[in-house]
Amino acid sequence: MSDLPKSVRICEEGPREGFQSEPPGIATADKVRLIESLAETGLRDIACCSFVSRERVPQMADAESIAAQINRRADVRYTALWLNRAGFQRAAATSRLDLTGLLVASASETFGLKNNNRDRAGMLEAQHALMEAYASAGIRAFTAYVFTAFGCNYEGTIEPTLVIRAIEDLLSIHAGPEVVYLCDTVGQATPANLERLIATVRSRWPDLPLGLHLHDTRGLGMANAHVGLNLGVARFDTSIGGLGGCPFAGNKAAAGNLCTEDLAYLCAELGIETGLDIPALIESAKLAERIVSHPLPGKLKEAGLPRR
Repeated sequence: MSDLPKSVRICEEGPREGFQSEPPGIATADKVRLIESLAETGLRDIACCSFVSRERVPQMADAESIAAQINRRADVRYTALWLNRAGFQRAAATSRLDLTGLLVASASETFGLKNNNRDRAGMLEAQHALMEAYASAGIRAFTAYVFTAFGCNYEGTIEPTLVIRAIEDLLSIHAGPEVVYLCDTVGQATPANLERLIATVRSRWPDLPLGLHLHDTRGLGMANAHVGLNLGVARFDTSIGGLGGCPFAGNKAAAGNLCTEDLAYLCAELGIETGLDIPALIESAKLAERIVSHPLPGKLKEAGLPRR
């Protein structure tokens, strides 16, 4: 039975996760140019950069410069990612970004060690330290992420019990996040295991707001999104043109986030409101492609909208 939402909130990850997955060297001005283009499409949430190790992720070494150079629109939230207290303090010090409390857990402990350099206990300790920083900053809104919810290139199949445990960890830190994202970090989600995992989570927490962070690594990204929509999921992370991936996933095949303009088109065809200007998104996707100087996997920017 379909339970399509009336509207969907699409959060843009291209300037952050997309550029983070490209080789270093993209000019700060080009990153800002894409952010400002995306802000004209109706998107209300744009992840601009990551405040992470400059040595491990040199693509994001200019995070402070990006934040400083954006010409902000009042109706857009300009966000960022951090994984520890030091990263949050860097983001807060810019005074140019919209700060939401981020809490993260990894269903795969091996991935947590590779991506965050922490085991489960270390991840929990880091989140508690972040909560102290959030309290000092007066932050009240929280978003939670479960990495590798559908599989891991290091550990293989991830059992739903491990995802439940990860969510329990997050809820023990903050009981009322605005949304808990189930992340297909390495592109192993399928329509079947996605439906099964959402059912398992909802059997434990029927009213927990869920979001999806999907990749199109094996060509199932849009099929997985369709299943999520039919299950009433109303929050999605996407990336313009299909930019992105995960540089710590364990193989090069993890590239390819769910494409923003393609998902917006699917939602429009299903009668779901997104508030997005699809032709403007297509132009932003073409700009992103020019910036990275190689083809991007999004379909709509190539095919265009059909004649009516």
